[in-house]
Amino acid sequence: MERFEEAKRWFQQALRDLEASMSSLRSGYYEWSCFQAQQACEKAVKSLLYATGKSAWGHSIIELLEYLRGDIEVEAEIYTHARELDRHYIPSRYPNAFESGYPALYYDEEVANRAINSCREIIKWVKKQLERIGLKM
Repeated sequence: MERFEEAKRWFQQALRDLEASMSSLRSGYYEWSCFQAQQACEKAVKSLLYATGKSAWGHSIIELLEYLRGDIEVEAEIYTHARELDRHYIPSRYPNAFESGYPALYYDEEVANRAINSCREIIKWVKKQLERIGLKM
């Protein structure tokens, strides 16, 4: 499959995952909303990696952004948003990420809103980068 087509597939799924994150937020599933926001941005950054002809392995948004070094400049603000989202990859899903209780006890609307905001910023940045390299979105 041509790299731009693969990039489009990943970016489109990233947008759907962001929508799912917002739906979970509205339903009060804050921990799930945070995980979905992380997943949306993981897929968005992977779309950019595919568009630049690079492999896209792993789940850490920060590490995926590092693979772009030398090809695309990543502003400090994007790394700040990536750190916000990477925090939710495991704890939002697994009870043993906490000493007691389960993830839903540790997540609230404020945390989910922060995750969604970070996700929106990264997706907006990725879209801009994709368009810069010639991918029509």
